Amino acid sequence: MIRVLLADDQALVRAGFRSLLNAEDDITVIGEVADGAEAVKVARAEKPDVVLMDIRMPGTDGLEATREIGADETLADVHVVILTTFDLDEYVFEALRVGASGFLVKDTEPVELLQAVRVVARGDALLSPGVTRRLVAEFATRSRQPHASTELDVLTEREKEIVALVGEGLSNDEIAERLVLSPATAKTHVSRAMVKLAVRDRAQLVVVAYQTGLVRPGWLG
Repeated sequence: MIRVLLADDQALVRAGFRSLLNAEDDITVIGEVADGAEAVKVARAEKPDVVLMDIRMPGTDGLEATREIGADETLADVHVVILTTFDLDEYVFEALRVGASGFLVKDTEPVELLQAVRVVARGDALLSPGVTRRLVAEFATRSRQPHASTELDVLTEREKEIVALVGEGLSNDEIAERLVLSPATAKTHVSRAMVKLAVRDRAQLVVVAYQTGLVRPGWLG
C-alpha cells in the first residue's frame, strides 16, 4: 500500500486529491495538512511514501518544507512531489535541487496523478508528464552558470553520457534507443551513477547535470 500525505492550504484541493487517491486499491491518504511546517512534522511522525506538496502555502511554504524533508536522513524514503498552479513556477527547479522527486501542475489529468504517485513511490523521479523537457530547459536557462566541479570524476565516460541524457529529460527506454543499448543496461548505468553521486533519485541527476555543466541549454547560445 502506497501511503500519501497531502499538503495544500486549500481544503477543496485536498478533498479532491483524497477522494481520487483513496479510490485506488494500492493507495491510501494517511494525512492532510495546510502548511509546510505541519507537513514536515507529520512526515517525521508517519513516514509516508509520497508527499504531495503545494509549493505556495502560508507560513512555511512547500519549498522550505521540501528542503527540511530532503535534509533529514531519517526521511530518505519519503518522496516529495511538488504541486504548482503554474507549469513554469520559478520555485520548482529549486525544489528539485533541495530534494523533491518531481513536480506536477495541479490541472494534471487524474490518471497522470495516480501514475505519478506510483512512479515516485517506487523510487523513480517524476518531471511533470508532457512538459518535462520544456520545463527543465526553462529552469536551466534561468539558473546560475555551472560551477566548476570534480564530482563527475567518479563517473565513467559512458555514465557521464547517460547522466547528460537524463538531464535532457530522456527516459531509460529513450536513452537505450539513443545509445543502442538494452533498456535494462541503460537503467543499470543510471542506477550506478546515482549511487556514485550519492543522489536520492533521478530528479537529483537532472540537477547535477545542470549544475556541473554537463547539460547547458541556453548557457552556450
